[in-house]
Amino acid sequence: MKGIILAGGNGTRLRPITLGISKQLLPVYDKPMIYYPLSVLMLAGIRDILVISTPADLPQFRRLLGDGSRLGLSFSYAEQPRPRGLAEAFLIGEEHVGDDPVALVLGDNVFHGPRFAEVLRSRLPHTDGCLLFGYPVSDPGRYGVGEADERGRLISLEEKPARPRSNRAITGLYLYDNDVLSIARGLRPSERGELEITDVNREYLRRGKARLVDLGKGFAWLDTGTHESLLAASHYIQTIERRQGVRVACVEEVALRMGFIDAGQCHRLGEELSTSEYGRYVMEVAETYRNAEVRDSVTAL
Repeated sequence: MKGIILAGGNGTRLRPITLGISKQLLPVYDKPMIYYPLSVLMLAGIRDILVISTPADLPQFRRLLGDGSRLGLSFSYAEQPRPRGLAEAFLIGEEHVGDDPVALVLGDNVFHGPRFAEVLRSRLPHTDGCLLFGYPVSDPGRYGVGEADERGRLISLEEKPARPRSNRAITGLYLYDNDVLSIARGLRPSERGELEITDVNREYLRRGKARLVDLGKGFAWLDTGTHESLLAASHYIQTIERRQGVRVACVEEVALRMGFIDAGQCHRLGEELSTSEYGRYVMEVAETYRNAEVRDSVTAL
């Protein structure tokens, strides 16, 4: 499966902060915002990833992420000169996707929850159609809302409904089979002139090939679109990390635990950041992992 991170847009609700930097490069507590959706794709085992952003912002993403090899990944980059809808990602990324299924994640979405990696990896082999992720919210009228039957099959999809049939907001993570490319090519712009991801999902719904995974209790899906919500997301991550002693969306640790890099490479990446607490944490993770490997090898003798 290929991955796409859509990190475009102008971040107008966060101005004046975003006048000089992409929203997806702003910090959510101790790391760039894009690390959070990137870690989601990595946890799903996806290593070939396209980053889509504006022509002005792409050089910043290249400087931050490089070609991905340091993390055992492969990054490529493509321009979206102006926002023309989420579904345009599949037109821009058509060559990248090729004949494979694809996961699209929005660059400003933060996901955190128990066994999320297990949920993702258990679903990927069965991506026939589209797989959406629903999150319970108190104000579903602000979102795209999905309703599913007892088997998880999507039975209705509404965009900002006045009378929602469900409280499950559709989050910014979407898994599709390869048909999404032809579906996207056949879309017409909406009244606001954009290619809507909801129209893609409705076509899968029409075909009876749309499913909804309920993220449920104990999970967090965080908005970062306003100054208040960005600050709240940072406070949430800070609280989790301090209480649990782990770093959420530490991409070096994820790469190590997924087997994309070894402990030596992870330690070297931490050394490059060793003047920060984040870098020292990466080094500690690598040392702990390496010591565990040594103990396991000795036990096996």
